[in-house]
Amino acid sequence: MKSPLAPLLLAALALLIPSQAFAELQAGAVIVDVTPTQFPVLVNGSMTSRSVSTVKTKVNARAIVVADGEERLAIVVVDSCMLPRPLLDEVKKLTAQRTKIPADHILISATHAHSAPSSLACLGTDADPNYVPFLRGKLVDAIAAAEANLEPAQVGWGSENAADYTALRRWILRPDRLRNDPFGNPTVRATMHAGTNWDNAVGESGPEDPQLSLISFRAKNGRPIALLANFSMHYFGDASLSADYFGLYCNGLQEQLGKKDAKDAPPFVAIMSHGCSGDIYRRDYTKPKDQWAINDDINEYANGLIKITKQAYKNINYLEDADIEMAENRLQMNYRVPNKQLLEWSQRIVAELGDRLPKTQEEIYAREQVILHERQSTEIVTQALRIGDIAITTTPNENYALTGLKLKKQSPLKQTMVIELANGGDGYIPPPEQHLLGGYNTWAARSAGLEVLAEPRIVESDLELLEKVTNQRRKFYQQSRGPAVETILALKPAAYWRLDEFNGPRARDISGNQRDAFYEPAIAYFLEGPASKSFCKDSETNRAVHFAGNRLQARINDLSDQFTISLWLWNG
Repeated sequence: MKSPLAPLLLAALALLIPSQAFAELQAGAVIVDVTPTQFPVLVNGSMTSRSVSTVKTKVNARAIVVADGEERLAIVVVDSCMLPRPLLDEVKKLTAQRTKIPADHILISATHAHSAPSSLACLGTDADPNYVPFLRGKLVDAIAAAEANLEPAQVGWGSENAADYTALRRWILRPDRLRNDPFGNPTVRATMHAGTNWDNAVGESGPEDPQLSLISFRAKNGRPIALLANFSMHYFGDASLSADYFGLYCNGLQEQLGKKDAKDAPPFVAIMSHGCSGDIYRRDYTKPKDQWAINDDINEYANGLIKITKQAYKNINYLEDADIEMAENRLQMNYRVPNKQLLEWSQRIVAELGDRLPKTQEEIYAREQVILHERQSTEIVTQALRIGDIAITTTPNENYALTGLKLKKQSPLKQTMVIELANGGDGYIPPPEQHLLGGYNTWAARSAGLEVLAEPRIVESDLELLEKVTNQRRKFYQQSRGPAVETILALKPAAYWRLDEFNGPRARDISGNQRDAFYEPAIAYFLEGPASKSFCKDSETNRAVHFAGNRLQARINDLSDQFTISLWLWNG
């Protein structure tokens, strides 16, 4: 006699088993040409307005859609300097109506090419009125087409060091070499490309992130579907209209990795997304000028990154049963608005402009102050997603490389990519301590105007989202202890500060005596320190701080009359 409980037990067991166990990962990708059809067209990325009527290379939107049977998400990278959140919110709403992808499961980012059509007004350039609606429709088309290309897929992660292709461009000036800001005040202690003249500068203002990371999707038979790369290099610079090195890199990879595309299958799509690189460039100013030429040819630069990519690509291991999760936050952020005196000064200059666009730095930043005063605040979007054991998180800004490192090193998943200028274009947002050092990145404007504490708020939001999509807690970052560190600790020092923090004000004492020190404000964090092989393990970089005018304070009350201080110091 059959037990009537058997089917009930089977049904209960079926409910207990996660549905993802039966889900099949799918991926689809597409390239959509977003080159304008009406000329001349405004081009973003300069202080003053410019327009062009020629096309050197096409500009594209490259889209990937990923599904696991329950969830769907889209990742789009556009050849653009920056993309405004209101435009992207419209694209997401229209896409959700046309596809099975929810609006909050769509990530759209810009490459930051300074040679692409303008869709966001900032500094002296307006958004091109004809291009914006054209781009809106093309982005919806791209996501819908990628969804239509969904097929069973595998996913894998790759990573390589590409340190020769990225370097710090923001250097700290000597204290007797201060420069004026647009408002006539000597506030510029750190600025872009100051390292071109060693007589004027002390050293770099932050770390680099040399990681070239990859997320690869391929069909079950091994045919490549898409490759999403991420790298921290601001942009190369090319004639307009152009997709800059981002386009050359993608086209080169497609030619070399997509040669065996099946005739009845969609072509392989390569994508380069923008890593945190607001303070990054391609020239290494720590080296003499005669060594800069290695990265001065755009084709050689792109081909060099392609070569490194292929090294990582051949070592990728793939998963078939990767489930997906995605989440987003929307945060209200205040702008740094002008005080009464600055506002009145700005209003007088703007009144004299009349209907013409600003042409001088003074006119440009005066107009920006008036605009920020009128707006007061804005909304920004942060996102995190997980594909199996791979994570992506986003910012809508031009962040410093340090911000990307904070997110990668604290993410619950080792395999984490940070895509900036995503879901909006809110410009430069330095860590709070960097505002004290001044420079172009800190001058309040639509392209750099968020509140001073925006960076830690964005980092915290991203970490919370990463915890949510991974269902794991963030990691506590602590440097490894190499033989030199262990030797120092064996001496039982009264205090030992490695000065390896992401930020202040606390400098951790690792001696076990709980004598933490405190940083004064003008400090640059997480720079490369001395003798990494001695102080760290497994090729980890030993970290240090740059004292740019302030000090470290500590109080140790029970020292004897005789004591020793050991330190490692570089004086610029």
